[in-house]
Amino acid sequence: MELTEQTEQTEQTELTETAEPEIDLGEVLLRRFRGEADFPELFRVIEESLEHLRPWMPWVAEHSEAKTTEFLAERPGKWESGQDFTYAILLDGAIVGACGLFRRADTADNGREIGYWLHPAATGRGIATRTARALVDQAFRLPGVDFVEIVHDPANLASGAVPARLGFTEHARRPAKAIAPAETGEEQIWRLHRS
Repeated sequence: MELTEQTEQTEQTELTETAEPEIDLGEVLLRRFRGEADFPELFRVIEESLEHLRPWMPWVAEHSEAKTTEFLAERPGKWESGQDFTYAILLDGAIVGACGLFRRADTADNGREIGYWLHPAATGRGIATRTARALVDQAFRLPGVDFVEIVHDPANLASGAVPARLGFTEHARRPAKAIAPAETGEEQIWRLHRS
């Protein structure tokens, strides 16, 4: 067997239909949400992060116990369908945020998007960058995924710093409905290709 054929065969066997349920990054751990068991801690972290998240995250306006319960209840089905792999971000064993690798209705079949948010006390430590890097690795283990995107409001400089650090390139800007208070009515799309 030629080396190129062997390499292609090895790459194909490394592809999986699903993301890893836990990703150990040292002091940071990404793990699937555990439904009701995660409710008290996740709800508290969101409550403590509301003012930090409100400018950029439209879902904060509807934050409630019922919405957090609904969010956690939907995770298993979305994970199993491959539509959305959402993780709790843990720092030293405590939830400090959430991240996900997902497809929106308008995402191309060969693409995935990464999203993330952190408690304000966990920012400025490279956690979002390490998290996004791990999700890129997971995305490219999925069959048929050729690119990954990070989409954010261009005024959200902290979110934009993450893809820039990871080698994403600015792919496009598109109009978007400004729902959260600081949004500008535009989305910046960063893209990283498998190659």
